Amino acid sequence: MNIVTSPPADRLLYKPEEAAQVLSVGRSTVYELMAEGALEYVKLGRCRRIRRTALEGFVAALTSQSH
Repeated sequence: MNIVTSPPADRLLYKPEEAAQVLSVGRSTVYELMAEGALEYVKLGRCRRIRRTALEGFVAALTSQSH
C-alpha cells in the first residue's frame, strides 16, 4: 500500500519532486520551469532546492497574469 503524503508547508526548502506536489504539477514541469528561469532555485552541492518564497512568488505571478 502506497501512502502519498504532502510535504510540510512550514519547510523552507523543497526538492523539485516536493515542489511539484505543492504546485499540483508534474515533476518534469518543475524542472522545465527551473530551466526557463520561471521558478527560482538554489544549488546545494549537486542538489537543487526551491525556496518556499519562490513557490509563493511563482503562484502570485500566475494569479496576476490571469487578470
